[in-house]
Amino acid sequence: MDLKQTALGIELGSTRVKAVLLGPDLAPVASGSYDWESQFSQGYWTYSLDAVWEGIQESYRALAREVKEKLGTELTTVGAMGFSAMMHGYMAFDSTGALLVPFRTWRNTTTAQAAEELTELFGFNVPQRWSVAHLRQAMLNREEHVKSISFLTTLAGYVHWKLTGRKVLGVGDASGMFPIDSDAMNYDEAMLQEFDSLSGEYPWKLRELLPQVLAAGQEAGSLTEEGARLLDPSGTLQPGIPLCPPEGDAGTGMTATNTVAKRTGNVSAGTSIFAMAVLEKPLSKCYPEIDMVTTPSGAPVAMVHCNNCTSDLDAWVGLFRQFAEQLGTPVSKPALYDLLYEQALAGMPDCGGLVSYNYFAGEPVTGLEEGRPLLVRGPGAISLPNFMRAQVYATVAALKLGMDILFQQEHVSLDKLLGHGGLFKTPVVGQRFLAAAMDVPVSVMETAGEGGPYGMALLAAYLMKKNSGESLEEFLNQRIFAGANSTTIAPDPEDVKGFREYIKRYSACLPVEQAAVAHWKP
Repeated sequence: MDLKQTALGIELGSTRVKAVLLGPDLAPVASGSYDWESQFSQGYWTYSLDAVWEGIQESYRALAREVKEKLGTELTTVGAMGFSAMMHGYMAFDSTGALLVPFRTWRNTTTAQAAEELTELFGFNVPQRWSVAHLRQAMLNREEHVKSISFLTTLAGYVHWKLTGRKVLGVGDASGMFPIDSDAMNYDEAMLQEFDSLSGEYPWKLRELLPQVLAAGQEAGSLTEEGARLLDPSGTLQPGIPLCPPEGDAGTGMTATNTVAKRTGNVSAGTSIFAMAVLEKPLSKCYPEIDMVTTPSGAPVAMVHCNNCTSDLDAWVGLFRQFAEQLGTPVSKPALYDLLYEQALAGMPDCGGLVSYNYFAGEPVTGLEEGRPLLVRGPGAISLPNFMRAQVYATVAALKLGMDILFQQEHVSLDKLLGHGGLFKTPVVGQRFLAAAMDVPVSVMETAGEGGPYGMALLAAYLMKKNSGESLEEFLNQRIFAGANSTTIAPDPEDVKGFREYIKRYSACLPVEQAAVAHWKP
């Protein structure tokens, strides 16, 4: 294999760092991963910088080892590479490159005052997790570090900077830091000026702090000698490899599912869940439940983002695993997931009256600043199928409430909706229940389990292989997905009816979840 015809993508997700290598035919040939989790420290969800680099190095080491085993060659170079990560959050650095405060992730719901103020100022929805909301809240809190900020970026932007020396960001990731003008392919100039009217006491203008915005396919630097050693401490990987613009997990999800064109949409379901709908026209007004971001090419996208998806489901599966171990019949983790997911298929369409709130963190879509995992049920009998169905329903329930705004109030139409991420690893279950929730057909590709890192590798391949004038949409349609295998599940009428009953009960019982947050302080 000619290594210079391969493309590498690495994504730092909320529970796993994963690397994927594409061969010359742009099909995955090797992968590596590293499990990690955020820490709640001093009032914020965070990851340490040491953990960031440990995760990157370990996932890359595992991938390089697989290349050696499969192909019999050392991974000394690739044709192009790219890095993506969880969007949003707050990474502020001083002029020496030192991190001023620990990385504040998207999961934090501590910026309500700033988000509300900026949304009103801009006439544009600024969610709590956006970088500019974190910055404004730090200003409102009179945090000492704010005056020393020299550079503000996302996790993907930070990694790219350390590997190349370039302070740049893909437009999709940048659109989760500050509003983007899709025509100018840059930050919205009028809104920048409005923000600067709030920051007169500080020795900087916001534009000076933000990374340069780049679209997919644009040159974004190359791997430096220092960057090569940072990525591969063994010294095997050589510098000089071109890097594509770093992107957020929303953009890589769109790329991995070929949903960067108008009237397409995708749902990424893992620790968090979000839906992206590429719009034909702007929304009629600002909605607090809907973000406006962009594709990696800069096209406007309506995004419904929910902080909670599979964490509570994973916790329950872990409990059943412990039970199996106590019985002396341990079950492998993948087999247990498949078993329990399949039980959900046998549950009643409305879950038999059970309602589950999977809120490990706050949920802005339903107005919760904090979360308390909660199961609500009547005094009747509880069954494993109904219990598991309620757990899977819970993963998409908050998303359903946000998407109804697009479907019912804005009359957005989608030709296709694709699912990807961990929820869809077990065939049929997550796909079928998402179709019931959205009442639209849902497709899952064979690469659904690869998700974001696969999408990032494709963006690296686009940098390497694109023809002059070839759009990202053309590249994906003609070179990648022309003969892609996928499965599509149409909504089952009984499932749709049952989910509607479930979501009515879910909405009606939200005060119970609110009371849990108010009265139970962990």
